[in-house]
Amino acid sequence: MSRFEAYLIRTALIYLVLTGLLGLLMVLKPELMVYFRTTHFHLGFIGFFLGIVMGVAYWMMPRPGGLRQERLEAITFFLLNSGTILRLITEPWWRMTGHETLHLLVFLSALLQFMAMFVFAVAMWQRVKTKEYIIKLRTEK
Repeated sequence: MSRFEAYLIRTALIYLVLTGLLGLLMVLKPELMVYFRTTHFHLGFIGFFLGIVMGVAYWMMPRPGGLRQERLEAITFFLLNSGTILRLITEPWWRMTGHETLHLLVFLSALLQFMAMFVFAVAMWQRVKTKEYIIKLRTEK
């Protein structure tokens, strides 16, 4: 397991705990739900679920021909977490104030998360090969 695979998985677990804490906070103070509901969703779905999927896929998906993608793993990690942390901070603040600059930052957070998804898709595209292709690679060595 590379360090960025481990970082993706460990960070996802942190988001899981934060999602639970935010959920508890909204149960205790329902008036906060209007500000934190979407952030709660993004922490759980993008931060935890997508982060764990990306980390495990980078770790466990076949690497045809010994393919190494540590640079793409790092880019995915930084884009996904920059976007998720930016969203965690700016989205509730924007919902509370309606300030237009904060709305732009929420858009930037979504763009960073999308870019992480795109980089991940490019990386996985390189790994998705048929059984026949992989057998051919092994026999050519």
